[in-house]
Amino acid sequence: MKVPNPAALVDERFLTHRLRATSLAGVAGGVVAVLQFAWGWYVHHVWRWDMLAVALTIIAVKYAALIYYRLTD
Repeated sequence: MKVPNPAALVDERFLTHRLRATSLAGVAGGVVAVLQFAWGWYVHHVWRWDMLAVALTIIAVKYAALIYYRLTD
């Protein structure tokens, strides 16, 4: 059985597209978490701490990575 070479299947374009898709998914997840938190507060007057925690975690990781890459680049 011949095993395919992973380097032949994965090139820079694939990795760039994966990076962009992952970043977009993270931003979309953060926006959804913030919107769900806001909906719970404005409509039901209930603080959804789980949604706030998810949104703040996504925001913190995004900015920490941004600062790290900016300083080490």
